[in-house]
Amino acid sequence: MVTTVAFDADQTLLDTRRAIEAATLELCAQVARQYPGSPALEVADLHADAVAAWEAMPERDVRTVRSIALARSLGRVGLGHAHGELSEYYFAARQRLTHPYADAVSALSQLGERFVLGYATNGNSRAELCGLAGRFAFELYAHERGLAPKPAPEFYAAVLAAAGVVTGPEQVVYVGDSWSHDVVPARAAGLRTVWVNRGGSTVPDPGVADAVVVSLADLPAAVRSLAA
Repeated sequence: MVTTVAFDADQTLLDTRRAIEAATLELCAQVARQYPGSPALEVADLHADAVAAWEAMPERDVRTVRSIALARSLGRVGLGHAHGELSEYYFAARQRLTHPYADAVSALSQLGERFVLGYATNGNSRAELCGLAGRFAFELYAHERGLAPKPAPEFYAAVLAAAGVVTGPEQVVYVGDSWSHDVVPARAAGLRTVWVNRGGSTVPDPGVADAVVVSLADLPAAVRSLAA
């Protein structure tokens, strides 16, 4: 019997890609205002530095990787000394500009009438800062209190523990947009899985996900079907 639905955050419930783009533009504008004599901070350089940092440190927490990338970008334009204040400006903007997808709140409301809801993410998008305060019975953030990030089995063990599973991991449905970080490892840990495939990509391995949806509007029906 399904009792709990746990969610990935970034690009599943939250449109973080758009928020990152907007926060990056805000940071560039802030640098131009605050340091008019320095070379312009370029969006392309910020993006390239972020990609390089992620490739070099895939297991580090999101905030640390982004901070290191920002340090590289700011150092390139002679603003390494302002890294602290400008990185805080960026992170504040990123949280402020992160919003749920249009289909997220209704899906959560419907599912919350019947199931326990959880929020379990590798990212640093705080539910209470991104328009989802009070929606979840539990929240788990990788790297906090030593929690290993996805796709580590320990992450999914923590989800099961937070959900208070008593009969078996199939009580929990994990919903996420990443096939490799959300679907495959959750399935290996015994959870039921729903892949949020907004782009309509080909399913890599049919049968691994218990359900595939292109919109969270379709999620309540998919979960009810799994719970039947």
